[in-house]
Amino acid sequence: MPQNQRMAQKSAQKLLYISNGHGEDNHSSHIIRTLRAIRPELEIAALPIVGEGNAYRKINVPIVGPTYTLPSGGFTYMNRLRLIDDIRAGLLTMTWKQYRAMRQYVDQVDFVAATGDTIGQAFALLSGKPFVSFISPLSAMYEGKLNMDLILWQILKSERCRAVATRDAYTAEDLRRQGLEKVTFGGIPSLDRLKPVGRDIQLGEGEKMVALLPGSRTAEAVRNFKLEMQVALEAARLNEQIQFRAALVPSVMAEVEQIAAAEGWQFEQHSRENGTPWIRLSYSHRAGVGDRPIEILCYSDAFNDIVCRTTLVVGMAGLAVDQAMAIGKPIVQIAGEGPQFTYAFAEAQERLLGLSVQTIGKRAATPEILKEAAECVVKTIEDSAYLQRCVDNGLAKFGPFGASARIANLILRHMDEAIATNAQ
Repeated sequence: MPQNQRMAQKSAQKLLYISNGHGEDNHSSHIIRTLRAIRPELEIAALPIVGEGNAYRKINVPIVGPTYTLPSGGFTYMNRLRLIDDIRAGLLTMTWKQYRAMRQYVDQVDFVAATGDTIGQAFALLSGKPFVSFISPLSAMYEGKLNMDLILWQILKSERCRAVATRDAYTAEDLRRQGLEKVTFGGIPSLDRLKPVGRDIQLGEGEKMVALLPGSRTAEAVRNFKLEMQVALEAARLNEQIQFRAALVPSVMAEVEQIAAAEGWQFEQHSRENGTPWIRLSYSHRAGVGDRPIEILCYSDAFNDIVCRTTLVVGMAGLAVDQAMAIGKPIVQIAGEGPQFTYAFAEAQERLLGLSVQTIGKRAATPEILKEAAECVVKTIEDSAYLQRCVDNGLAKFGPFGASARIANLILRHMDEAIATNAQ
């Protein structure tokens, strides 16, 4: 075939990305960025089944079908009663509309990539197209073996599913032992771009810093951040040398002035030279440690720099905590009211991430639990031997990095094979 015809054939390739969750959208967006770098002419659209698909919108990926936010935040597996709220809010109707939108669009698609669990993979199967699956929410490290539901197992065993990628190597090995030969280790795609980008977070060399990660869903993250502020307050009373930085999503950043007023903190908004705001929260009523106020500096555009430079994370999030742990950071967790970060979620995450995570309390945080968490923070940042074990544990569980390229190349290889087979 002449080269110009081969180029024309490449330019016609179309991929549909399906995902069912905010973390899944995030994973997919990183893989898409790598796909575009490898094959710029590839046309990519996305179908986010849960949430607004903001991770896709940020990188200008066209959205197929309607988007919406569930009352449960998509976390009905943590509390099945929340499924009732989702159904009342129109879950079944919206899912049907999304399915119809997919069916109307999919005829022009060559291949499908699906990130998520049963719902996302079922959409991929029902598309009628060959697909690659990335089962990012699932891990055998929770229980020692991945007990997959029968529907998902049959989807992954189907002929249309050409390959399955996992977030950790242990799960890939476990599924191969269970008879799923098409499985391969993928990893966590967002780790590939988890590097400092030069944001000034006003941290001196050698200073001990604690990162506050309250999550990304606005209402829950606001509640979580208030709890983390209390942990910071108690920890600073024990060790006034600790610095605190909060990595907040823009929607939570917009609420910080109200949060400060409600919690009795002073609020100061500042701007960098490029106009990007940052916020200083200060609390002046310090018991027994002098007159210098306790401070938390808040940023909405400095996640990478904060997480990479922090000594320890106080985490009430999913993917953000995974990322921090993978690059060797110790995690102290406290449970909130949910819908995501309940004690059940925190306990499961501790089982997944192992020795790097310490979960304080067995219910939604109380003042006593917050004080215990603060004591744990202060003790942990001085334990150099434990900090090194966390570095080793992160690499052992989620390394080696490079997931975006591994999964992108897996998709391209199977897409090319499917297109070639179809052309014969």
